[in-house]
Amino acid sequence: MTLILGNSLEKLKDLNNETVDLVYLDPPYFTQKTHSLKTRDNSKQYEFEDVWESLQEYLGFIKVCLLECKRVLKETGSVFLHCDKNAAHYLRVILDEVFGFDNFQSEIIWAYRRWSNSKKGLLNSHQTIYFYSKTPNFSFNTLYSDYSPTTNVDQILQERSRSTNGKAEYRRDVAGNIVMGKEKKGVPLSDVWNIPYLNPKANERVGYPTQKPILLLEQIIKIATNENDLVLDPFCGSGTSLVAAKLLNRQFIGIDISSEAIKLSEERLNQGIRTKSFLLEKGEADYIEKTEKELGILKAIGAVPVQRNSGIDGFRWTEQAERPISIRIQKPGESLSQAKSKLKIASKTKNCLAMVLVRTNNIETASLFESFEQIESEENLLIIDAYDLLIDNWTTRPVLGVL
Repeated sequence: MTLILGNSLEKLKDLNNETVDLVYLDPPYFTQKTHSLKTRDNSKQYEFEDVWESLQEYLGFIKVCLLECKRVLKETGSVFLHCDKNAAHYLRVILDEVFGFDNFQSEIIWAYRRWSNSKKGLLNSHQTIYFYSKTPNFSFNTLYSDYSPTTNVDQILQERSRSTNGKAEYRRDVAGNIVMGKEKKGVPLSDVWNIPYLNPKANERVGYPTQKPILLLEQIIKIATNENDLVLDPFCGSGTSLVAAKLLNRQFIGIDISSEAIKLSEERLNQGIRTKSFLLEKGEADYIEKTEKELGILKAIGAVPVQRNSGIDGFRWTEQAERPISIRIQKPGESLSQAKSKLKIASKTKNCLAMVLVRTNNIETASLFESFEQIESEENLLIIDAYDLLIDNWTTRPVLGVL
């Protein structure tokens, strides 16, 4: 386990031939800017330059680095090159030149969700990781993911055979019963990885620009190596790949030109903090707290659903104002005054323009010291009835006759 301070192009030359099992590179992306970020307590600022004289200079640098990586890789080794939209298409060509077109294995898409209003156009919500092997005889471990909720697992577990016409059909025994197959491990991992971007408050976040989640690096290392294999990162930065390697009982070598990055990597290796992803553990469906009825109401009034907020169910914006209108839907067993109180408290912290309360039942409409008229006439609060309540109240009027 080694950390090396220095220029990766120089330090790679000191490594012996065919000694490394996996190379992971997260090099500069040709963004043509200086990346800078402060720690959460503002006690320290990390930065690095990604500025080049030309695209040709940048690509030449990457190619020399890849040639050295190929030299140190074992015959069974692989390289994973991390990049973004700026130069990914050029890097793919260089990888073909260095490792060979036939040794391309996968174009991995790391997909995540991030909020940004920085420019006109589609939101950037993925990065690319190119997976190449040194030879066709590369180490590979198949990982499995859960079946989709729409998958008929009972049908997947049934064995199949080919008919005389070559058509797939369920295999049957001599009695005509469908033959069940062996237990399956799940769906083999695809080349699209939905791993959340690091939350600003994540325990493992250290304030280093372009820091990647440990979960992402663990998945790469699991695919291409086994315990005690050697992982090399020529641009280790904050040391995420090294921490992941250590947690998975792999050996590692990290190189970086920044003494601060090397020091930070040392600190993280001593701490070994990994942030759990509740999104991956629970699934997206577990985060949806709204009922189908509530989602239908919010959609009908053009509101965006808000999950995990005890007072607000949705937000709606108007063309005239930048501040949102908060929406709350009265809950079963909840009085109108109780619903209003929760909406007001939650809306105050969000600096909302106005509030809308959707009444869904006829439970006691006001507290002991507050009349219904006071609730309805309160400034910046609009009370509307849900469609089903409106119809129920209308059809139960004494004056309503029989058609």
